[in-house]
Amino acid sequence: MHGTPYEPDNIFAKILRGEIPCHAVYEDDHTLAFMDVMPQSNGHTLVIPKTPSRNLLDADPTTFMWLLPAVQKIARAAKRAFHAHGIQVVQFNEAPAGQTVFHLHFHVIPVYEGVALKHHARTHEDAGQLAHNAELIREAMKFNS
Repeated sequence: MHGTPYEPDNIFAKILRGEIPCHAVYEDDHTLAFMDVMPQSNGHTLVIPKTPSRNLLDADPTTFMWLLPAVQKIARAAKRAFHAHGIQVVQFNEAPAGQTVFHLHFHVIPVYEGVALKHHARTHEDAGQLAHNAELIREAMKFNS
């Protein structure tokens, strides 16, 4: 178990409680997926467990039983929706590694050959664009198994 306690007032916990809105693309009993407000690429989506976990280091291993299938579902849909050449799945643990929100989350980022990603956590995307991108992913999920 990691030594730093989970902070229940982090932004993702607030999203899970409905205190902060998000552009959700998928939800089940265990996970929530929503658009990153500071995307590195169109379709950049975050997938989080509903179980409080600070990061991979302290998460109950059973969390991944539900979380990773959701990451795969979103990755497939994002690749289809944005005609991406590939999908980058990124997960940071602790501030020195780049973690800025201390609730376990996976970044699902569409990538294209020859196109650099934007810098992480720098520029806010227009809400209308996020809503549109969320709809594209929800539509693409209809084609997933």
